Amino acid sequence: MSSLSFNFAPDFRPLAARMRPRTIAEYIGQAHLLGEGQPLRKALEAGRAHSMMLWGPPGTGKTTLAELIAHYSNAHVERISAVTSGVKDIRAAIEQAKAVAESRGQRTLLFVDEVHRFNKSQQDAFLPFIEDGTVIFIGATTENPSFEINNALLSRARVYLIKRLSHDEIAHIVTQALSDTERGLGQRQFVMPTDVLTTLAQLCDGDARKALNLIELMSDMLIDGGTFTTEMLIQVAGHQVAGFDKNGDQFYDLISAVHKSIRGSAPDAALYWFCRILEGGGDPLYVARRLLAIASEDVGNADPAAMTIALNAWDCFHRVGPAEGERAIAQAIVYLASAPKSNAVYTAFKAARELARDTGQVEVPHHLRNAPTQLMKDIGMGAGYRYAHDEANAYASGENYFPESLQTAQFYFPTERGFEKRIKDKLAQLAQLDQASEHKRYE
Repeated sequence: MSSLSFNFAPDFRPLAARMRPRTIAEYIGQAHLLGEGQPLRKALEAGRAHSMMLWGPPGTGKTTLAELIAHYSNAHVERISAVTSGVKDIRAAIEQAKAVAESRGQRTLLFVDEVHRFNKSQQDAFLPFIEDGTVIFIGATTENPSFEINNALLSRARVYLIKRLSHDEIAHIVTQALSDTERGLGQRQFVMPTDVLTTLAQLCDGDARKALNLIELMSDMLIDGGTFTTEMLIQVAGHQVAGFDKNGDQFYDLISAVHKSIRGSAPDAALYWFCRILEGGGDPLYVARRLLAIASEDVGNADPAAMTIALNAWDCFHRVGPAEGERAIAQAIVYLASAPKSNAVYTAFKAARELARDTGQVEVPHHLRNAPTQLMKDIGMGAGYRYAHDEANAYASGENYFPESLQTAQFYFPTERGFEKRIKDKLAQLAQLDQASEHKRYE
């Protein structure tokens, strides 16, 4: 009885893995790095590689780009994920790199995914081997390297920004996967209507891996030659949580959008960005805390009640819980966005702080000093101080509360908006009393 030999080896890898580009020509996106004539593309085509940091959102091709760099550089590849690896794994990868160099005379590309998850000592472990050329280091991160990567490591690796893929680029990737008969779904001859493709591209928000995963899930629901539908897409996608990372750049981008919308007196936009944070699982109390800062920085004395409103919203959340508490925060957001705006106090405080820093050795005038003992009174401490409540209008006109050398300093310039206009008018009235007192003194 003869035995049969099968050479057929089915590829059970996910579609996203099978469709990973093998050449620069197949790579979609990042034209600012890999377009014709770009320095990185020229370096790859010449077989030259250098240590680098790839910074960008998930599913935008960071790992694929590292694989391409290794391919064009004819380098051995060692892979580490900072999520599951430690110093022991780093040492093992370095030892393997040394062995490959000795046995084959080949350089090693060390790809470290999620490198920002390594702590300082773990990141430092790479430094000597980058410097002596044992490895070409490529780190991939979704976080801002300026904050998450040691300066020593950053100084040895060039940072490349990997941009979120456009809707057209996502559509191109999906179309390519549906037509590729070797690695994709081309043999099954699916039909992808334009409206479904557009919805898919928008839903994936620049994440190619998510797009390929979704069409693979939908393909399991179809017979060969079948047509994708929006209903199928909704079924496999479920409730797509808004793109959000509680600790990452996107979180701070959303908070920034809330702040700037309030500052710009755009309540609808401010509400939208707040809801984006909520839908992404963000902490509404973080927003509540930011509202207190906004009330002081951007509304200020134009509406002094703004700070009370913001504080009450925070308190309300604690008293009634998320459902009603989130609505209270939304109410505060609308109030602050609609309120008159003034950064006069914010600006005054910064200016006063700077002057105080530069003139910290200037003495407090004697009449403003505390004099709790008779000795201090005898040497003139507190002498000449005028108690404002004993003066007409409870104002000691012409009195100077600055050191002599700084008596012309002014930091606070109230605006004409909201309640601050009343403050401005009051200060102007007091200034007139000072001028009258000054004229009287010289008569």
